[in-house]
Amino acid sequence: PIRRAPGPAADPTIGTLDETRPMIETAQKAPDFTAARRHMIESQLRTSGVNDAYVLERMAAVPREDFVPENARAAAYVDRTLSLGGGAFLAPPLAYGQILSQARPRRDERALIVGPGTGYLAALLGPLVADLREATPDAVLSGDVEGVYDLVLVDGAAEDVPASLIATLAPDGRLLTGLLRKGVTTLALGRRSGDDISLITLNETQLPRLPAFDKPQGWTF
Repeated sequence: PIRRAPGPAADPTIGTLDETRPMIETAQKAPDFTAARRHMIESQLRTSGVNDAYVLERMAAVPREDFVPENARAAAYVDRTLSLGGGAFLAPPLAYGQILSQARPRRDERALIVGPGTGYLAALLGPLVADLREATPDAVLSGDVEGVYDLVLVDGAAEDVPASLIATLAPDGRLLTGLLRKGVTTLALGRRSGDDISLITLNETQLPRLPAFDKPQGWTF
């Protein structure tokens, strides 16, 4: 008969293999978010030309994983839009890096963020300006936004820039928004002049569409 070699004596302080496996697997699968942020900066931002020190510092400091549902935390730094439910979204990291880089915020400015209210862009921008507010597109359209702002950032892409959005800008204030034209989304920057604004397209971006700012459908005969 074949005999098994005697194994080591069991240590009562150590759990069985089945008991310890879940702890081992949890440790192995726990994401290293600090490393993920470093990788985001090096592989997504820097390689795409986003190298402003203040942008990289803010994006390294804000834990993006805290602004997504628990089941999406492991994908927080993936280069794609994340659905947050209820029509809200979190755009890819590069889109926010581009926004901050092109916005050139100043510490004496009042700023407004218009979008789904995820809190992420606000966390990035907050320390860079004197005062920051957030509003939904519906609040803008209904005229419920109080005051005017030196800098307005739209966290999403608009087909149309309504007069009520322009009205949130102070004289000579700046607007930065995603602009959706013929299926292509670009980042656009404009400065208020009277009751109008002239937008200059900057670069393609991956900001999701904001249905509230769709272009009004005209009648056809």
